[in-house]
Amino acid sequence: MSFKIINVEAACGTNVGAASTFNDSTEVRLVNTGSTMRLITVANAADTTLGSFTLAPGEVTFIRKNKTDQVFAAHAEVLGLGIVINNGK
Repeated sequence: MSFKIINVEAACGTNVGAASTFNDSTEVRLVNTGSTMRLITVANAADTTLGSFTLAPGEVTFIRKNKTDQVFAAHAEVLGLGIVINNGK
């Protein structure tokens, strides 16, 4: 898979008040740089939780979200990056 980077990788906020839209990205790459499983949460612009999942230590995953949806994690060792996935390119 290839993707275009559209902002700078940064530590995820650890609560909804510190959550990020990753510059209004609709696709976000997440990596858990720590050694503990971490909960990832996606909330809408009104700070209502839309869903959550657990990211294993060292795991990398990609999520799709609405531009105004926000992402936060249980620990700042989870890093996020706004991207555009190049399907088959």
